[in-house]
Amino acid sequence: MPLGLALLAMIGAFLHSPGRGWLVLIAVGFLAEVWPSFKHGEAYLRNRRAIVRWDGFWTTAFRPVARFLGMEETWVLSFCAWNNRRVQEVFETRRAKNALILLPHCIQMARCKADIFEDPKNCYECGLCPVGDTLEASLKNRWNVRISNRSHKAYRDAREFHPDLIVAVSCSDRLLKGLTKLAEVPCFVLPLQLPHGMCVDTTFSVPNLITAMDNLVEPRTTTPAKIQPLEGIA
Repeated sequence: MPLGLALLAMIGAFLHSPGRGWLVLIAVGFLAEVWPSFKHGEAYLRNRRAIVRWDGFWTTAFRPVARFLGMEETWVLSFCAWNNRRVQEVFETRRAKNALILLPHCIQMARCKADIFEDPKNCYECGLCPVGDTLEASLKNRWNVRISNRSHKAYRDAREFHPDLIVAVSCSDRLLKGLTKLAEVPCFVLPLQLPHGMCVDTTFSVPNLITAMDNLVEPRTTTPAKIQPLEGIA
């Protein structure tokens, strides 16, 4: 949006000579505001908090316009996609070593009684919701997974864990909120699918989660124990 506004200001300066100086100054101001968003690598990580909060500000500011045009979901997800692209660039040359997966409680079937909040391993693995497939992949790859029923609990878990990468699954509204709340941590986000409406038997693409983890996170391997030779036996 700042780039678009800067372009409009420059066009206005070209067409309206009496106010040309002010319009050029406004265009330069918008360009200065958006410049940090194009930083890469370590420079992006150092400035991520400010960058994400500014980008989130513009996304939130123009959200009512997108809602009026019937494009609110597309608008918010475009911000999420832009964030994902920047995070992917950071981890192209180095992988995350301490990643955390954050999942919402609503991916569990509403009628299921398995206590997956305390431990995802309590899943019955019936195959009726994405929890079982996620559990299987997390056990195989030794991923750190947290399932939460409240946003503030997810934020608390993330801050206590001190991850160098968060891979989060949620609805678009919570993804936007989470990206700005945890702006200091690189977050790769995946949207929920809502076949039954908000917060009821939702689902998401487990293959997309696995692909993201494979591309962004350093694989965990178990180093086999060394066999000690027996000594002193005749």
